[in-house]
Amino acid sequence: MRTLFSILIVCTVVGLAYWAYQENIKTQNALTQTEELQRDIGAARARLSVLRAEWAYLNRPDRLTDLVNLNYNRLHLTPLQAENFGAIDTIKFPYDNAFPLGELSDLVEVANREADQ
Repeated sequence: MRTLFSILIVCTVVGLAYWAYQENIKTQNALTQTEELQRDIGAARARLSVLRAEWAYLNRPDRLTDLVNLNYNRLHLTPLQAENFGAIDTIKFPYDNAFPLGELSDLVEVANREADQ
């Protein structure tokens, strides 16, 4: 009986050691993958900062003004001014009877009453 118990204990210890070794390998793989992802994120952030710097360089106002002046004959671009925009009153919005506003005011009153309680 003592021998059976000893063999059972040894098998349990070997099984637990094997399980711990497998978990250790999984953890090391996860850490390696995390480090690779961190490197990729760092490289992406570096690329993003370079792209932002290039975008800022290409969108300099003096450069854009020179481009507009060079291509005025083909594109007829003009500087943006407030006169280029219309007033909101001149836009004709379609009238939609699908949702009567009377019901909306009733809903708002009910919602206000429930919020006060």
